[in-house]
Amino acid sequence: MRVFTCESCGQLIFFDNNRCLRCETPLGYVHSQRDVIALTEVADGRLVDLATPTGTWQRCATSSLTGCNWLVPAGSNALCASCQLTRTRPADGDAEGLSELTHSEMAKRRLIFQLAELGLPVEPRNEVTRTGLAFDLLSSTETKVVTGHDDGIITLDLAEADDEHREHLRLQLSEPYRTLLGHFRHEIGHYYWPILVRDPDTLDACRALFGDDSQDYAAAVKAHYSSSVDDDESWRTQYISRYATMHPYEDWAETFAHYLHILDTLQTAESFGLGSSGSGGARGLTRRTGAHPTRPDGSTTFGEVIDNWLELSYALNQINRSMGHRDLYPFVLAPPVIRKMAFVDHLVHQR
Repeated sequence: MRVFTCESCGQLIFFDNNRCLRCETPLGYVHSQRDVIALTEVADGRLVDLATPTGTWQRCATSSLTGCNWLVPAGSNALCASCQLTRTRPADGDAEGLSELTHSEMAKRRLIFQLAELGLPVEPRNEVTRTGLAFDLLSSTETKVVTGHDDGIITLDLAEADDEHREHLRLQLSEPYRTLLGHFRHEIGHYYWPILVRDPDTLDACRALFGDDSQDYAAAVKAHYSSSVDDDESWRTQYISRYATMHPYEDWAETFAHYLHILDTLQTAESFGLGSSGSGGARGLTRRTGAHPTRPDGSTTFGEVIDNWLELSYALNQINRSMGHRDLYPFVLAPPVIRKMAFVDHLVHQR
């Protein structure tokens, strides 16, 4: 995530801010510009862009419900580009579900921002043609919800927004990492499989790396969960996670998620002057001019991206340990895993 600055006072501001903490100027995010802008509130409730006074905006229609700081054109009373993707949410009377929805929508907005940065298509769901993307963000307070993806519909159990619940599942499933954003990045990987892996040559190359996706998925899931978790760590030489061993579809989705993890973290580090380019700190950089978003650190090849990531992740892991926490990135990127990521990068980079 890039960092931003307040156009009114120059203060460092962040993606989710709706007001500058220094000068109290209202802020809002404009997705078409992928920028957080400073605003002036006028008498009729409109918000005027300080830098371009002809630009008038209003808050997303869900701003009071989810804290969304995205803007839509004045007078439209519309949902923003992220919120319009939410097909189902908890009922108004479900206080716990709505609280979890706020955290989930925040993670989803970060996902949609990154997908736009990468130039990946995000089309709202068309129920007639059964194409496009939609999110069912469901409360499991009364009924069971299974997080997953099905033909463009991403379902999330909002209980994943509860730290205690999520940590319990992480330990139960012997996972080193489990977050809301991680769930979204994994499931969006499933969505992009048929979009990125379309022609026969690409499918053949994909199968050479990830395996034959035509194998029975239901049987693979059953086999995965019926096997006991033991001390055999041999999977680490070929896969990014134990879950990735289930089926080629899951290997792809896990690899895709980690690809997004790496690019986003590198972009954040670079924005704060922690990257390889020595940019001079957050105030001197909001977006690298001319750089492709898959090269947020200024690398010329994906191999350089991985080299820079390994150096950064080693440092971040040690920083976490210095604070008594687990490693920030508790994964091993074996050579076959890097080759899989490079394949994903090739498909994304060429768009």
